[in-house]
Amino acid sequence: MKQFPPHGRGGPRIREIPLRMVLPNLVTVLSICVGLSGIRFAFEGRFETAVVMVLFAAFLDGIDGRLARLMKATSRFGAQMDSLADIVNFGVAPALVLYAYLLDRAGSFGWIAALLFAIACGLRLARFNVLDEDVERPAWQSEYFVGVPAPAGAVLVLLPVYLAFIGVYEPERISAFVGSGFAVIAAFLMVSRIPVYSGKKLKVRRDLALPLILAVALFILLLFSYPWHTLSVGVVGYLVFLPFSVLAYAKRAQSEEAVVVAEAGEPPPAEPGQEL
Repeated sequence: MKQFPPHGRGGPRIREIPLRMVLPNLVTVLSICVGLSGIRFAFEGRFETAVVMVLFAAFLDGIDGRLARLMKATSRFGAQMDSLADIVNFGVAPALVLYAYLLDRAGSFGWIAALLFAIACGLRLARFNVLDEDVERPAWQSEYFVGVPAPAGAVLVLLPVYLAFIGVYEPERISAFVGSGFAVIAAFLMVSRIPVYSGKKLKVRRDLALPLILAVALFILLLFSYPWHTLSVGVVGYLVFLPFSVLAYAKRAQSEEAVVVAEAGEPPPAEPGQEL
């Protein structure tokens, strides 16, 4: 009979892991716990707490990657863990909270809408990971998301809940069908090809730095004082912003194409009616 070495001998030695490598993953796990707790509170009927938990989970999920880069603790394991957490916090949790609060009154149609949103979030995140690895993509296109990003989609789909909290309508069967339709629209916005400006490379002029800090402070104060009003206005403002983002992308694409043509030494194509 073959003799095996005692446990702990003869195998690869486990290296010690610095704490800075573990901390971002702990934040990711905490975000999953918070998001799932939001689902629990929703099914217990504590809807305001549930929405706060989902939004807080989205916040934690948004800072873990930045924390890893700041601490120089990025890893392939952390990237995979973050992607799994994104599906829970940006797709599953908002969809189930919205379903428990409103969409269940629409029956199967409400459940289908919730499922579509969660699936769309998974597809959106998969496409983001693929595009992030595309080295042939022009550098300027990295300033735009392809479709509404998952964190924005999670905040966006809960708009019917915010409006109900401030008394705009009462949750009933008709409003449940309207909310289901809105969830489907939010799902299609995430998987669409709409270019959405990311603001990652946005630079602020020195003379506008202090006013910007003051504006951010005002927004945070309003968010704490009037959370549902502020979130409702913010979501509506984001929806209004989308067409301007599409126009800005089209203008930038046209200018970049003109630069490429000029560098190639070829005249730009003539507009219709201007041919010689």
